[in-house]
Amino acid sequence: MARSKKAFVVSAAVAVTALGAAVGVSSLASADPTATTTPRPSGGPSAGTPDSTPSATTGDHGHGHGIRGEQFTEDLAIKLGLAQDEVATALDEIREENQPTSKPDPSQRPDRAERDAALAKALAEKLNVDEAKVKAALDELRSERQAARAAALKERLDAAVKAGTLTQAEADAVQKAVDKGVIHADR
Repeated sequence: MARSKKAFVVSAAVAVTALGAAVGVSSLASADPTATTTPRPSGGPSAGTPDSTPSATTGDHGHGHGIRGEQFTEDLAIKLGLAQDEVATALDEIREENQPTSKPDPSQRPDRAERDAALAKALAEKLNVDEAKVKAALDELRSERQAARAAALKERLDAAVKAGTLTQAEADAVQKAVDKGVIHADR
């Protein structure tokens, strides 16, 4: 009995490893080989270097910088009923005001709720908008992004099952691991 349990555990570990490799290979296969960086005006980081700190609400790299940051800024401006430039300026000012003076300690990372509350408060002050309205807009954007990521993952897993790269059980296992936070499937 103990031997069959050990064999099961070993085979499960091998299956999970193979599954991880299959998902990685399928992600690489579907990656855009022509992706390029967007040039930035002088005074900022050069192309190929990180251009800003991660967004507290979306995980994007910067507000108003790069395609995802610009989309976030546009979406937030629409939800708040403001001009995109006004929101971009406020986000840039907040980012500048909150630049760390030394390299942050990853073990001392602030709680997401605290970061979100601080961002909502700072944006509300900069934009002269009710803090609750800003918080609601940020929460809506996060929910929309999470739904889009979940749909994209389901689509990729379904395609892998259809192509024979994964079995349905393997795809279900990946989905469960993502849902439980064991692995992240953002990119």
